[in-house]
Amino acid sequence: MKSRLFPLFAFLLPFGLAGCGGLPAPFWGNPGENARRLVQPLSPMLAIPAPTNAMLPEAASAALATELADALQAAEVPALARTPRTTDWQLLTKAERRANGVVPVFVVRDPAGEEVGTVEGAPVPLEAWYGATPKTLQASAAEVSPRIVALLGNIRTARDLANPNSLLNRPAKVMVADVKGAPGDGNLSLTRQMRDQLAKYGPVIQTTAVGADFTIQGEVVVVPIPNKQQRVEIQWYVKNAQGDERGRVVQLNEIPAGTLNGFWGEIAVVVAAEAAGGINDVVNRQSGREPTPQTGGVSAPVEAPPEVNPPRKARSS
Repeated sequence: MKSRLFPLFAFLLPFGLAGCGGLPAPFWGNPGENARRLVQPLSPMLAIPAPTNAMLPEAASAALATELADALQAAEVPALARTPRTTDWQLLTKAERRANGVVPVFVVRDPAGEEVGTVEGAPVPLEAWYGATPKTLQASAAEVSPRIVALLGNIRTARDLANPNSLLNRPAKVMVADVKGAPGDGNLSLTRQMRDQLAKYGPVIQTTAVGADFTIQGEVVVVPIPNKQQRVEIQWYVKNAQGDERGRVVQLNEIPAGTLNGFWGEIAVVVAAEAAGGINDVVNRQSGREPTPQTGGVSAPVEAPPEVNPPRKARSS
């Protein structure tokens, strides 16, 4: 579902009348605190072929591949049950009979065929595995998918750390596009202030899309409501280099009608300053970084969970 892909961070920001006394203090919260890092694809696709050595009938093997693909897609990993293509990463499945039942083993290979990591699923009783009912296959795929996601994330982190051009090793290049839809001089003022405020967090701010890792697009909608009031909604969209939306920050408030028809002044400063923190958190998470609550900076990548086995050298076949 589309709503799964685009985390929404809503917070209220009191507006004041520009030029009419002091501007009311904004609600300085942490709008990006609940931003959710999305899984970064290792490649255009993770192919999951039907296993040939999983101790399953042909039909059940194909069904297991489909269940794995569905479970990983639900976790926002680009995966398909298909025969691997030249540029695909691969998730290969096998099964091992042990004292506690059948243990499914999942091997990740890169497009060159190099084995880069393995994950084991929970043991399944022999009778249940050989029976290969849809319920059993679905449960096995659902149980192991979080560990596969963790493995993919750690593989990417390791590769990014070794790549001097990755976003883990350099500031993100961010284009702040011209804001749209604001009355008065809001488009100009908000654009200028967002570029200034976001730059304070460290990204390299650009005015063109050439070479940009992310694009920030602000949009303002003003709707009349009863009692001579207006509802102002400002949305800041964060898109990656491919144009896919990766996060959003939303600001809402109600103001006297016509308040923003002229100069925005300090209001633009407050709006941009409050939104920039949430936008920066989305950019950080999409760059493979996590905010550090104590400092507002970024922390080191999380270690792999103990269930994930270290990468092993590929065996020739």
